[in-house]
Amino acid sequence: MKIRNKITVIFTVLTGSLLLGIFLFIYYFTYRYTQNEFYERLKERANIAAQFYFEEDEFSTQVYNRIREQHMQILPEEKEAYYTVNISQLTLEDKSASEYPDFFYDQIFRNNYAELKTGVTFHTGILYADNQGDFIVVVSAQDRYGQTKMKYLRNILIVAFLFGLGGIFFLGRYYAGRALKPISAITKKANEITASNLHLRIHTGTTKDELSELANTFNNMLDRLESSFETQNNFINNASHELRNPLTAILGETEVVLKKERSGEEYKESFHVIEKEAHRLNLLVNSLLKMAQMTSERQGLIIEPVRIDELLIEILQDRVSLDPYDNIILDFSKLTYRPDSLLIQGNQNLLKAAISNIFDNACKFSMNKKVSVKLVPLNNVIKLAIKDQGIGIPENELANITEPFFRASNARSFTGIGVGLALSQKIIKLHGGTMKITSELMKGTEVIISFPNTDQHVYSSQ
Repeated sequence: MKIRNKITVIFTVLTGSLLLGIFLFIYYFTYRYTQNEFYERLKERANIAAQFYFEEDEFSTQVYNRIREQHMQILPEEKEAYYTVNISQLTLEDKSASEYPDFFYDQIFRNNYAELKTGVTFHTGILYADNQGDFIVVVSAQDRYGQTKMKYLRNILIVAFLFGLGGIFFLGRYYAGRALKPISAITKKANEITASNLHLRIHTGTTKDELSELANTFNNMLDRLESSFETQNNFINNASHELRNPLTAILGETEVVLKKERSGEEYKESFHVIEKEAHRLNLLVNSLLKMAQMTSERQGLIIEPVRIDELLIEILQDRVSLDPYDNIILDFSKLTYRPDSLLIQGNQNLLKAAISNIFDNACKFSMNKKVSVKLVPLNNVIKLAIKDQGIGIPENELANITEPFFRASNARSFTGIGVGLALSQKIIKLHGGTMKITSELMKGTEVIISFPNTDQHVYSSQ
């Protein structure tokens, strides 16, 4: 069942049930009022009938005639009955003359008044004391006027309910259609969006309701999809380009070598070129494998507490052994006295690879100028700021610098394949951290890394 039909049916059932309850309420209390009103009339007639019957000798004939004209109009099927009672024993003198059940008389003796209904006939009985003795007076009649009135009211309510139910159904269907119209528009627009036109967006409207939030959610999802597709396309194009260059160089050098006989020195030179391009190709393939490994997140990784300060010292020692001209300065002036404030839950090898890549970029693009590394443990966070004095990154290219194989326009003369920062960002994100890069041309670049800290009671200031 479509949502529009479901809303219409639910609205009709709920509103119809409420309307039915109101009509039943009206009918029930109108019926009770009509019935009580008729009993009151019978009670009044029983009192007048008793006075007329037992006290006729005490009033003038003119008074009795006036009473008859004003109060004693004949009701449908009206009957009057008089019974002599023994008030001390609370019984009828002549039980054989009884026409009504015993509980009816018992109620009259207890309350001096009783009501009874048999079929469509109403009965009212009163206990009347006279100088001639004690009597029970019962007046019976049918309330045909009241029955006609209630039947008329019942028919009106039934017709009103049926017409109201129909009106509720069509109004519910109309307004359900209007309420769901934006959803239909969202569905239609979403069906038009494919991989070839991900730039299209769903109109959110001017209202700030749930449907507007739904449209914004779709648009945010499309933003992520478009960004993902663009990243994937750039990755494929850049990876193809980077793979093609060493392969082209190897094939070209091999083709040149095989064209004719050459001297041993020439062969040796060609093999050096092939070796260099093969190493470049191997580095590229390994980088791709590492990036593919990151997509599996924590599966199969050994997670353990890692002291970030010890890790930095180890990375620095490795770099000094490889390139003694690196000028990396570690700043531990903000460290606290709590060793736990420097612990990170993660994989030591991956963390080492991520930070080493950033160190390598800082040293390479600053051409061995000073690179400062500042470690600051804060509340629940460990911050690592790596700042160099290198060539910087153009502002319009800074947003793409962490994309795989992307290289800034002013970095083409430096060796590299453009996967270091992308790989580092994936590793840092895998460990629940963040990486923020700021840069200024010819003044340097600063990379700020934040890792969640396992210690929950660390307080320090920068």
